[in-house]
Amino acid sequence: MQFRTTLAIASLAISPMVFGQDYEGWEGEGEAGVLITTGNTEETNINTRLGLVYEEEEWRNKGEFRSTFSETDDETTAEKYRGELQTDYKFEGSQYVFVRGAYEDDRFSGYDFQSSLTTGYGNRVWQRGERSFLDLSAGVGYRFNKLEEPDDDGNRDEEEAIGRLAGQFDYALSENALFRQKLSTEMGIDENNTITESETSVQAKVVGNLSMKVAYLVQHVSDEPEGSDDTDTELSLALLYGF
Repeated sequence: MQFRTTLAIASLAISPMVFGQDYEGWEGEGEAGVLITTGNTEETNINTRLGLVYEEEEWRNKGEFRSTFSETDDETTAEKYRGELQTDYKFEGSQYVFVRGAYEDDRFSGYDFQSSLTTGYGNRVWQRGERSFLDLSAGVGYRFNKLEEPDDDGNRDEEEAIGRLAGQFDYALSENALFRQKLSTEMGIDENNTITESETSVQAKVVGNLSMKVAYLVQHVSDEPEGSDDTDTELSLALLYGF
């Protein structure tokens, strides 16, 4: 536990040096939240996230990578790793077509891993300035998940075609504060398993490129693996460094 804690605190310390470099065409943000308690209960919570965007006139590439770790009295209670990559080809101003891939490894979800690949159409239906906008998208694709334990039919693999609906609303509350709402749902066409996720966050600048961020994440699975909850929630407080 001490090693993980030291590593997380060191990451916070070196983030400004790493992310502060000038990479033309790139924008992004790195964040880390650490909570450590001692006494009657020893608890460690570590949340990290890295978001990157590279944008040109016709192309926009986005990546997001995040991890969550929680330990209470030397027992791991949460461990999750997640990555998303998306490429957009822009046309007719605010419209775009996209290809998106996602992978998640959640130790306590009942899955060995969950993955999906989708493609579709999106549109920035509203924008005010550079920081306030509404993106909506719809697409189709394929989902492949592997269960930790076989289902009633002895299968561990879940494979099906899916439809995806998603939206992102960013609103600049002021020059130094931003509200963000993300919402997505992936609907299985064969197994009718629907995964819905909502993330609400507010971030406010502290000094320079450093901000404080509060976020609330909810994920609901309509047909969860046996022994797992259908809804997961996360409430986080983190330091965010934008570059």
